[in-house]
Amino acid sequence: MCGRFTQYRTVDEYAKALQLGLLDGDWANQPLERYNVAPQSRVTLFHQDELGIYALPVRWGYAPHWADGKRPPAINARIETAATSRFWGAIWKKGRVIIPADGWYEWKKDPDNPKIKQPYFIRLKGGAPAFFAGIADVPQDGEDGVGGFAIITAASDQGMVDIHDRRPVVLPPDVAREWLEPGLMPERAEDLARDHDTPVDAFEWYPVGKAVGNVKNQGAMLLDADSDPTI
Repeated sequence: MCGRFTQYRTVDEYAKALQLGLLDGDWANQPLERYNVAPQSRVTLFHQDELGIYALPVRWGYAPHWADGKRPPAINARIETAATSRFWGAIWKKGRVIIPADGWYEWKKDPDNPKIKQPYFIRLKGGAPAFFAGIADVPQDGEDGVGGFAIITAASDQGMVDIHDRRPVVLPPDVAREWLEPGLMPERAEDLARDHDTPVDAFEWYPVGKAVGNVKNQGAMLLDADSDPTI
């Protein structure tokens, strides 16, 4: 799954890495400086419609109107069911978004004591921006972050499965741009997320300190390697 990630670059840096080249203004050049993004907070994401591409603040967590209040908002959508599930049906076709990030955190359970968990930070080798595939109820008519979004996840494999059995679907820049296209057929979108995401061997991971477990903690120090991990 993905329950915590980082978004510390500027919006302009993410846009350039995605080869969008659409943003200007001082706001786009201010570092977001978010080192511990948690569910239910508002997160900057990219969305495209017939008029262009936008950077929008949207709440992390989604529930359709008929399920609102019946269960907690979902922060992840499994690629195995997202394209066909009634829960996601209203936003799969027109609510595709890209969540720019620098990496994400996962917690590995101690095999001898599941109550003990060691946090790890996972990122692309070389530290390039990562682009999470997502689906969202995108705000309309000037609304600010009321809709909600979820990150699409897939099964982990190779060494990453030792940290956690699920991971965000991270799309290469060219695939991410296609994912955003408003006229993209739903079947093609599913194919992109299933078969064209970034392979596990493109990532690296290392243990970090337990301070990341508190959502109030922020700052680049959260990314420092833990020299004495418990696992």
